[in-house]
Amino acid sequence: MLSPDFESGRQYSQAEIGALSHLYRGEIYRSTSWRSRLDATTNWAVVSLGVALSISFASPTATPLPLVLVGILIFIFLMLESRRYRYFNVWRARARWLECQFFARMLMHGDLQTETGWQDVLAQDYRHPHYHISLIRAVGRRLRRNYIWILLIQTIAYFGKVMIHPTPLTSMAEFWARTDVGPIPGHVIVIAGLLYNGVAIGIALTTLYHDRAKHVDDGGGVTMG
Repeated sequence: MLSPDFESGRQYSQAEIGALSHLYRGEIYRSTSWRSRLDATTNWAVVSLGVALSISFASPTATPLPLVLVGILIFIFLMLESRRYRYFNVWRARARWLECQFFARMLMHGDLQTETGWQDVLAQDYRHPHYHISLIRAVGRRLRRNYIWILLIQTIAYFGKVMIHPTPLTSMAEFWARTDVGPIPGHVIVIAGLLYNGVAIGIALTTLYHDRAKHVDDGGGVTMG
């Protein structure tokens, strides 16, 4: 028994349909496996921030320095997770492509638009595998999904610690004195932190704009991801 290909009229045998089904299952398995790796790096970032919070708020005289240093760890975990996300996006995009272009069309009785030459796109992706998104877009997506909230908690905790410990603030001079880190003046630490968070917000918003623009108009080509 043969099943027609809805665009070109090509017919797939049951063996070929079975092979496509196994291919789809394989892509789902790989995307699920890499998805768990994304969760692992997010968990590391959350645990690191939790440790920094515990140390800094252990007593009124404890230093807020761990809340500053944990930002370095969060950055490292963000970059690791973004790299992993680029791999995950390959498997996710292939599985989603099969769902939309093959399985959805097979299940629908009415007219369902599909991409012309979708099989060629998938075949070329297998012959010449490559990332579907850039590293900076992967960073933006992970920021919007998880890390922007982790950075928000870190920032609020840092300023909260400085403002209430060891006693509530009474002047700006006292605020700057509490933010000093050894020979580094407090205003340098605060400005660096604001730049750090500002860049993160900028990347998140810029990549969101590009992601939305890509979904609205793919430039006339047929692409995955």
